[in-house]
Amino acid sequence: MDLSPRPASEAAAPKARNRRKMLSIGLLLFVLLAGILVVSKFLTQSLDYYCNVDEVGHKDGCEAGRRLRIQGVVDKGSITTDNGVTTFNLTFNKVTVPVVYDSGEPGGLFQQCIPVVVHGVMKSGTFEGDDVEVKHSNEYDEKNKTRVATADAEAAACSQSK
Repeated sequence: MDLSPRPASEAAAPKARNRRKMLSIGLLLFVLLAGILVVSKFLTQSLDYYCNVDEVGHKDGCEAGRRLRIQGVVDKGSITTDNGVTTFNLTFNKVTVPVVYDSGEPGGLFQQCIPVVVHGVMKSGTFEGDDVEVKHSNEYDEKNKTRVATADAEAAACSQSK
């Protein structure tokens, strides 16, 4: 049996192995934290808050300058198109917001006196839209019966006005 002391290189080997293990764990934690940060940043920036016209500037999450989806009824006689820019007024609960849609004509079923949802940003009192939805999905209608009923009532009143 050899009782002579071990050389220094053999004694240092377990410390190097522990150091590599700690570096691997640290790198893994860094990558996980970076991934969580990127995903959370992406989700918060891509989220469009849903607001009725009368809630813009009054409801939490419906502040001017942030990306929103606003619902309202297109005012009768307010639609104009000039050089690929469509402007119209959107009203909900007797509050009106002018909308500028610079992507041409909204197309589809878009017309006056119907409820629509416009995606965009409120800037200087004007809503700058880049997407217009005319028909709600059945799932949305089921979850938001009160909002849809109010919008439909306003649309009916609009179409009956002169």
